[in-house]
This record gives sequence, C-alpha cells and structure tokens, in this order.
Amino acid sequence: MHYALWPLALLLACTAAPAETSTETPVETASTPAETGPQPAAYAWLPANGYNPRQTVQARFAPPAGYQRVPVAAGSFGQWLRYLPLLPVGTPVKLHNGQLKDRQDVHAAVLHIDVGPRDLQQCADAVIRLRAEYQFSQQPEQVHFHLTSGDDIRFQDWYSGTGFRVVGDAVQPAPRPAEAPTHASLRRYLDQIFTYAGTLSLSKELRPVPLAQVQPGDVLIRGGSPGHAVLVLDVAVQPTTGRRVALLAQSYMPAQQMHVLKNVWDNTGLGAWFLLDPAASQVSTPEWTFRTNELKRF
Repeated sequence: MHYALWPLALLLACTAAPAETSTETPVETASTPAETGPQPAAYAWLPANGYNPRQTVQARFAPPAGYQRVPVAAGSFGQWLRYLPLLPVGTPVKLHNGQLKDRQDVHAAVLHIDVGPRDLQQCADAVIRLRAEYQFSQQPEQVHFHLTSGDDIRFQDWYSGTGFRVVGDAVQPAPRPAEAPTHASLRRYLDQIFTYAGTLSLSKELRPVPLAQVQPGDVLIRGGSPGHAVLVLDVAVQPTTGRRVALLAQSYMPAQQMHVLKNVWDNTGLGAWFLLDPAASQVSTPEWTFRTNELKRF
C-alpha cells in the first residue's frame, strides 16, 4: 500500500483472497516474428544491446491453434506491447526487495523491466509504467496521469520545473529543479505518480469498452480498496467464431516484477492465453476475478 495522501491511500491497495494453485507447466512457443516491431530504443529502460528479439511477447507466445493475432497499427500501444522484452524462460518473479514472490505458479513469463527498490510499482502502477514508457518512446510531452485527488500531473510540467506537494488531502504546485526529459527523470516522475495514484484514479482515466471488442493495451480494472488492474498484452481471434483470447500481465502487492499471467485452469490447449467470453459473468485470473464489464481503454 502507498502511505501518502492518507486516507486516500486506502483506495489504492491491490489485495485479493488466495486463488487455487496449480502445478501446470507454462506453455511458451518460440517463433520467428512475422512483422517488424518497434526499434529496441523504444524500450528505453534496457541497457545497451539488451534487447533480444527472440525473447519478446510476440516471439515466445504463439496464438493457440486456430487463432490469429489481431492486427495492430504500426507505432501503436498494442504493437509496442507485443514486442515487450522478456527475461529467459524459467525466471522466477521477485519482489522489489529481491525476495521471491510467494506464488510462483501464476506466471508464464517475466517482463524484462525493473520494478524499482521501493514498494511502489504495484498493480495499477505497472499499467501506468508501461503506458508512460510507450508514450515516452513516442513523444514525452504526452505523458500525464491523474492522482487519486483528481489532479492531473504532466511530465512536461515536472521536468520543466513545476512539481507538486501534498498538504493534507490537497495537492499544490511546487517548484522543483528543471531538467531534461530523460528516462531517469521519467522514472523519478513516475515514482511520485505511483505514490499518489492507484486503481481508483486510473479507472477514472480510462473509458469502458465491451469485452467483445478487446484489443492489446486494454485494461481489466476495478478501482478502490480492494482493487486490481491487469493489462491486456496481446489478443488473438478465432476467425470462424470470432472468439477472442488474450495474454494478460500484472504486478501485485507487494511491488513485484511484472509478469505474463499463466492460465492455471486451462485444459483446452490455450496455454498462457485466456478466453475472454462476453457471455460469461466474469473474467478469472490467477489472483483476481473481474466482472465482464470491467474492461477499459486509454
């Protein structure tokens, strides 16, 4: 939990009752990318020469038999997510302090992106982080997020010398040293956003979309306490039926490495993909169950 802006911070938690466990082995398939993705520089947190095109969401997770990936526009958030870098097969999920996550049975892969040393990058924060990184790779001036208080904090204002301070439950502009819009300054900005934002604020920023129209970059989200957010990394469709399946990613509490979720209940050959059925009453993930009307879009 984030402790600032109390009692508003009570709305930020990502908690849930334990879900059933599984010993099923994650299914990952290596394949040659069928399209040209973003340049490695689009993933600015990686070290030099740290991008491996064979260790990406697109390369490691082929659609289930009979399904095809949905088209995504070049330069879109969906395409950027499709080529996110992954850590090697078998990598465990670690917490922000380096300890292992209690449950190691719920992930099919770990994203190759830092979690930071503090207990900040939790569920909604992970979604914010990836959206901000995408926007930073396109145009840094696009980056902005609302705090739980409703205040809109723009990265451009932040690096230009206008930060904010919290007095009680009020957020006030505050001067800060101006700096270049580097990736390091983006991370400092995001740590402040993570501290004062959460599922409630993020859910208000997004617009509802029908589950039948799910696209890469959409978010399954429930705002509040408890609340949770899961990002749709990729989507595939079965042409004959229109059925859609999705790859999902999350962080959780405590702050932990973002990971591709494993479909722990699958016995139909979907592997890590989740069937998103608009006719169902809910969407079950290993550590949270969403209602089918809780899909939203940036």
